[in-house]
Amino acid sequence: MLEDISGEKIKEQFKSNNKLRLITIVVGGVIVIVLGYFAYIQFMWNPDNDKSKDSYWAGLNYATADSTDMAIDELEAQVKKFDGKVGGEVAQFVLARQYMAKGEFKDALKELENVDLSDVYVSVMAKGLRADCHSELKDYEKAANLYLEAAEASDNDFTAPMYLMKAGLCAEELKDFTMATECYEKIRDNYTSFASQKAIDKYVARAKNKTTK
Repeated sequence: MLEDISGEKIKEQFKSNNKLRLITIVVGGVIVIVLGYFAYIQFMWNPDNDKSKDSYWAGLNYATADSTDMAIDELEAQVKKFDGKVGGEVAQFVLARQYMAKGEFKDALKELENVDLSDVYVSVMAKGLRADCHSELKDYEKAANLYLEAAEASDNDFTAPMYLMKAGLCAEELKDFTMATECYEKIRDNYTSFASQKAIDKYVARAKNKTTK
């Protein structure tokens, strides 16, 4: 029996069996790809990703000091260098905010639509900023839908009522007073602290009054 599994026998089967040869080549190729992927992650992506986490601080400092143009120049370079890495994504988020500060809302949208961050809070804020851009561009329907998505994505006492409020205001611009009323009533019924700050009852009354006309 040992002769049947000798090295020579295997070589003969490999040479004569095209299917076996093809399977061997394919499996070998997959192994090479998998090993290459893990080597890339371990020795290239991880170090670059760690390095990227400090990459946006200079741009953020410029932004904090209201040096918008300098912040944009710095952040654009870091986004290009670390695209897909954690620091690069954060830099892209901050870059979008700087475009918004200059009133360049279309450029801001391009950046925000490509931001990919696992942090729930930042991803919700990115969606909210996209809605802000659409609102500034007077695309109130798109803005309202994004505000509602942002409100639903993270049900907390800070962002959820804020985005519901903005969705309601956009709905009023669209003369969809039923939707506006629903947004304001959700704030009144579920987020009492925010509701009291905004005197939400007057918004509910205003939207309901326009609904009945």
